[in-house]
Amino acid sequence: MFPASDPAPLAELVSRARALASAGPRQLLGITGAPGAGKSTLAGLIVSALGELAELVPMDGFHLAEVELQRLGRHARKGAVDTFDGAGFVALLRRLRAAGPGTVYAPEFRRELEEPVAGAIPVPPSVPLVVVEGNYLLVPGEPWGEVRELLDEVWYLDLDETERLRRLTDRHIAFGREPVEAAARARGTDQRNAELIADTVGRADLVVAMAPSTPL
Repeated sequence: MFPASDPAPLAELVSRARALASAGPRQLLGITGAPGAGKSTLAGLIVSALGELAELVPMDGFHLAEVELQRLGRHARKGAVDTFDGAGFVALLRRLRAAGPGTVYAPEFRRELEEPVAGAIPVPPSVPLVVVEGNYLLVPGEPWGEVRELLDEVWYLDLDETERLRRLTDRHIAFGREPVEAAARARGTDQRNAELIADTVGRADLVVAMAPSTPL
C-alpha cells in the first residue's frame, strides 16, 4: 500500500498491473475513488502501457438512460449509486471473468449524447487483463456487493480534497455547465457520492496517493 503522503509512481502501478495480467487466464483489476480523483486517466494510462494485454471497461456504460432517469425522478442525481444498472454491471463482470471463447461486448457512456451505447467496447478472449474503472466498485449491499468478489484487485485513488473539487468543477465547466452551477454540482450531489465512496476505502487492496501536480 502506498502511504497517503507519497504520490504513486506510474511505473510501479504499470508493473503491478502487468504482473496481474500474467497471473491467470484472465484477471480483473478495479480502479475506484471519488469523482475527480483521476480514475479514468490512470486506467487509460495503464491500458495504454500494457497494449494488447489489457482492455478498459468503465462502469459508466451502465448509466441508466435519460428517459429512465426522468421516469424514476432521479435525473437531478445522475451519477448517484441508484442511477446505474448495478445488476447489469455485475452480469457483465461475470461474463468477463468466465473468459469464454467469444468476444464480450461492454457498453460505453458517450458524453456527447449523455447516454450509454450498448456493444461499444469489444473484449476478445485473448485479453488477459480487464481494467474496470468506476465509482462504486467497493460499495457493499446488493447488487454492488457482488462486484468486489468478481475483481482480483481493487485500487482506491486518494487525492487531496481541495484539488479533487477543483478538478471536478473544471470538468463540469468543460462539459458545458456554468461555473456557479458546476461548483454547486461538485459540492452537492457529487460530494454526497464521494462520501459514500470514501467509506469503502477499507475494502481496497491498494490505496494509491495521487500527486496534485500531475494530471492523474
